[in-house]
Order: sequence, then structure tokens, then C-alpha cells
Amino acid sequence: MAYMKFKELSKYFDFKEEIPADQLPDYTKEYVSDKEKILMGYKNSKDYAVFTNRRMILFDRDTLAVYYKKIHIFPYSSISSSAICYKPGKVELLFSFDSGYQLHINFINMNHDKKEVLKGIYHQMMDAKVLD
Repeated sequence: MAYMKFKELSKYFDFKEEIPADQLPDYTKEYVSDKEKILMGYKNSKDYAVFTNRRMILFDRDTLAVYYKKIHIFPYSSISSSAICYKPGKVELLFSFDSGYQLHINFINMNHDKKEVLKGIYHQMMDAKVLD
């Protein structure tokens, strides 16, 4: 009999609120190196995202059945392809990584100014990818 290991093929995150670096919870800053600069943070009711000049750090918390916190750290150098999709009131960042892992990050309640901030972060992510 053969057994196959389940591998999560893609992960989805939805964020709706920007958080400046100085307002992020302390535990999120513990994963940021002294050599990194925090560009912006985002949150929803339970999850956080921290974008630095070198990587993205996603905090996936679940409090429904059993409390857990899963921390995803993605160096920009491991991105094999990406896309940014602009929709009315929404921005989607889509990533494929060298490992085959796929990630979808949705930002909702976005006006023009917030979209421009995300566009700047996306450009810095892709510049870091090219420069590594």
C-alpha cells in the first residue's frame, strides 16, 4: 500500500488594514533582522504581514479550534514568478516560489493611495529579487 504526503499547494491571505512599522506587535518584529528595513505591515482580524526590503513574513493565527501560530518567511530571492492584479477596491499579489509553493495575498478596501503604497512595495520586492 502506498501513502502520499499531503502538500499544501497554495495559501491565501486577506488583509484590509495598513500598519506602520512602529505600530506592529512586538512579536512580529522579532523575526526582522537588524539588517532589514520594514517597508509596511498589514493585518486582518487575526493575521499579520510584514514586508521588509529583503523578505515577507506572514503570521497565520487560528483561534477557532486550537490556538496556533504559523509563521511563513519568504525571501524575495526565492520568488520564481509573481503578478500584481489591480481590481476595484482590491489588489492581489500572486507568487510562485522555487519550491513550487504558491501564495495569494489579497488586500481589500484599497483606495488609489493605498494601491500606490502596495505598488511601491511590490517594486522593491522585485528589485530585491533582481539584485540578489
